[in-house]
Amino acid sequence: MKLSKLFLALAAGLVMGGSAFAQTTMKISISTSQNSHQGIAIDTFAKEVEKRTNGRYKVQTFYNGALGGERESIEAVQLGTQELAFSSTGPVPNFVPETKILDVPFLFRDKAHARAVLDGPIGAEMLTKFDSKGFKALAWAENGFRHMTNSKREVKSPDDLKGLKMRTMENPVHIAAYKGFGIVTTPMAFPEVFTALQQGTVDGQENPLSVIIAAKFDQVQKHLSLTGHVYSPCIWVMNKAMFDKLSPEDQKHFLDAAKEATKANRARVDEDDAKGVADLRAKGMNVVENVDKAKFVKALATVNADFEKQFGKANIEKIRNYK
Repeated sequence: MKLSKLFLALAAGLVMGGSAFAQTTMKISISTSQNSHQGIAIDTFAKEVEKRTNGRYKVQTFYNGALGGERESIEAVQLGTQELAFSSTGPVPNFVPETKILDVPFLFRDKAHARAVLDGPIGAEMLTKFDSKGFKALAWAENGFRHMTNSKREVKSPDDLKGLKMRTMENPVHIAAYKGFGIVTTPMAFPEVFTALQQGTVDGQENPLSVIIAAKFDQVQKHLSLTGHVYSPCIWVMNKAMFDKLSPEDQKHFLDAAKEATKANRARVDEDDAKGVADLRAKGMNVVENVDKAKFVKALATVNADFEKQFGKANIEKIRNYK
């Protein structure tokens, strides 16, 4: 009897040890804070993965560029030194050039239009372009429409931008467009931006309200102009080899977790957009809402002609007119 009990205890220990050993831990990172639209995205994703896989997979979450800026994180996922990343599309064209088209200024009418494009056949086809580059793109998510801030002056028209030193993402489409506005562009990884603004290395930056709020840019920027010049998607990427090793059932769990987390991410963007202007005004920012968007679009006529050559006018119109 004693031997039987001992055997059962040992067997239970082996089973428990086996299940503990079977848990696989993966890392995911963002460049913004935990209390942000990106933070809620990866926190929800981690919770969903663990729940859907019954704890066999655990996702460790890292914030504020703890594992590097967006470009470094995407590169780490491509190399397989990091399993997952959640990033704006800013640096993505450096890895998957087909995504460049999404960063064309004034391409999307509003968030509903952008979400319909990304959740529909156009977005689905673009997700497949990641496969050959070492990624599995799980889903599109959102950063929001980008607006301009600076410490020098009110910006109501493109003329007000001339000569301003602005931090831009490491994105060739953004850089070309902003040069068209007369901006002195300074590409820079996100974790460096607050200090650069604080020290006056750059005069301004451009980001969605969600990012401006989460990064506390109101502490180092006086003026905000609601230019809405570029819609900024986010993307869930996973190392392709690691995704391929998952069982078909677990692959579905990861894909479904990303979709569920995207819902939470977009809801937070909507919330930030609804209250952001009042919040930033209360913190002392001068917010210019009556921006002359027609002048901004006109200022990019030459640049847009180049984009039409680069991406094909039909491809741009397909996105612009999608319903």
